[in-house]
Amino acid sequence: MYLKGVGPVRGKLLEDELGIATLRDLLYTAPRRYIDRRRVYRISELSEDMPDVQVAGRFLRFTHEGEGARRRLSALFTDGQSMMQVVWFNRIKQIAEAYTPGTTYLLLGKPGLFKGTWSMAHPEVEPYDPLKPPEGLRGVYPLTETLRRRGITPRTIPALVHCVLASRARINDSLPRPILEKYKMMTLHDALHQIHCPSSSGELKAAQERLKFEELFYLQLHILRYARVRNRRLRGHVFSHVGTHFNTFYSDVLPFSLTGAQKRVLREIREDTRSGLQMNRLLQGDVGSGKTMVAFMSMLLAVDNGLQACLLAPTEILATQHYETLCEWCEQLGLSVRLLTGSTRLRARREIDEGLTNGDIQILVGTHAVIEDRVQFHNLGMAVIDEQHRFGVAQRARIWAKNNIPPHVLVMTATPIPRTLAMTLYGDLQVSVIDELPPGRKPVTTVLRYDSGRMAMWQGVGRELKAGRQVYVVVPLISENEKLSLRSLEECYDAVCEIFPHYTVARVHGRMKPAEKDFQMQLFVSGKAQILVATTVIEVGVNVPNASVMVIENAERFGLSQLHQLRGRVGRGADKSYCILMTHEKISATTRKRLEIMTSTTDGFIIAEADMHMRGPGDMEGTQQSGLALNLRHASLATDGQILELAREAAEGVLNANPVIDRRTADSITLKGPAIQLADSDIALLAGELQLRFANDRDWSIIS
Repeated sequence: MYLKGVGPVRGKLLEDELGIATLRDLLYTAPRRYIDRRRVYRISELSEDMPDVQVAGRFLRFTHEGEGARRRLSALFTDGQSMMQVVWFNRIKQIAEAYTPGTTYLLLGKPGLFKGTWSMAHPEVEPYDPLKPPEGLRGVYPLTETLRRRGITPRTIPALVHCVLASRARINDSLPRPILEKYKMMTLHDALHQIHCPSSSGELKAAQERLKFEELFYLQLHILRYARVRNRRLRGHVFSHVGTHFNTFYSDVLPFSLTGAQKRVLREIREDTRSGLQMNRLLQGDVGSGKTMVAFMSMLLAVDNGLQACLLAPTEILATQHYETLCEWCEQLGLSVRLLTGSTRLRARREIDEGLTNGDIQILVGTHAVIEDRVQFHNLGMAVIDEQHRFGVAQRARIWAKNNIPPHVLVMTATPIPRTLAMTLYGDLQVSVIDELPPGRKPVTTVLRYDSGRMAMWQGVGRELKAGRQVYVVVPLISENEKLSLRSLEECYDAVCEIFPHYTVARVHGRMKPAEKDFQMQLFVSGKAQILVATTVIEVGVNVPNASVMVIENAERFGLSQLHQLRGRVGRGADKSYCILMTHEKISATTRKRLEIMTSTTDGFIIAEADMHMRGPGDMEGTQQSGLALNLRHASLATDGQILELAREAAEGVLNANPVIDRRTADSITLKGPAIQLADSDIALLAGELQLRFANDRDWSIIS
């Protein structure tokens, strides 16, 4: 507020609207885009796809048009060869008095075409001097409507920034010199000058990369430092040997050969479980890649070493499916396995509680019910969490408390996570990827169809039903909504029953009572119902190998990763399978491009990367639950993957060179050692900027 041109009132306004409370906040508020003021265009050179451009010329006349709220000021402008209309809707009187016909002005604005004539609304206007050197690249800063109404113009923030930069204030560098030299980064002083007043496009790019690197470096430094502290503190069960159950299963029970990727992941898990440190590993794998098999064999490692294992699933449907699969295998191995869900009867719960505490139950499969305090294990050595993003971080952390020595934890997801996001959200976990499908699995053919081709689509579905196959139909809504022109489950169910009167149609949605939902699902799973109309409750945990068609209504309403999950419900048998994305003809070019990505690839990792590039990282994979507030001002996890990898490499180098790490306060780090010296204040400042705060030790454990 003491900066020239601000004061208490403006200071409070800038803080409330843009989060600018200090000089540092001001310098770190980068322009959201840049205007190239090095060139002045002729009106004849304009095109509608141009950003803001400059045009030099004279106003020929001004005209007041309309009345009341529709009043506007219109002007005819010429560059000596062509004409253009300029219009203002606000501050009409001041503008009419400010500009004189016949005087040469420079206009800066976005060109548009209206009824065949070029126009420009609310341009910036200034006297034009052809001898004056061109301004170069000029930043456009974020502004809100409130700021505009209170007199903050597009030139206000640049003027304030110039005031700070011109004061020759000392800007201490926040990165150690060895890092700047190794990665050829410009200094913070130069980067901030170039961000606000770029001397060239190349210098601007270098400045942007420097600020992105800085943000991501401290983000990775926190994550990696936390992981090292945790690994140093948390000892894990030592699985000293691979025993009888594992070997018998591998040689005699395993229904098919493991893929190379499954073997690689099992080796990684084996190394973790005999290291003496607690394993925290994220297992990514596409739908049908064999994650459950890897999870079961990991649990056998625990059982062979005299410990118990548990497998958590987010829904009763998925938990029951896992239980039935594991029962088949455990029976052949002579192992005790039980299922615990919210609907488990009281008598069975008592038996399970007793069996867990005395060690008779070796493997437990369950839902959130397993997390309850009353569920105690004799000696839990391995916890597997399936579709882990459906569990909150606090819920996942409670698994740790189930044993004096925390169990090894394997979290699994069939929703592929882009590498940059995984390095950030799960940077303190080891990551394994199953990137092969078992032999015999046929890729699903995905097609995009419009409402006009609906009858042809149903005819194709009819052919599959006639051949004895089953069909999913997924809708975005349960009931009709007047405000949304979307297909509802009720409407779709009636239509499907009418089109296919000779087939049994089941329906499932989230508002059903569990017993009714299970009954309807069982109709479809058993084959008694040939068509299942459902909402996205079937996104995970439904395995019907005979289902060969997935119809997704209003596909434009779903994210790419969700569409990929739904598509994974088919293609589980030996038959050719299809996923049909239904949408209406009037969709935007962006939406059409998004849906066409689904038709072009079945690779979940390519889809996840595309989804993040188009939507941004947002809340993918429970970002808000991760314990980190990713308030990045400059970097983007969607587009800055290469910079993130360099930043992570640099952070690892700092931690390797400074093995003695003390945690003194919630938002500062002290690094000791001869190689690199970092000032606490600099790191605390950056840490505060990124809002990477761990309030207490409990939060440190929950983040994992």
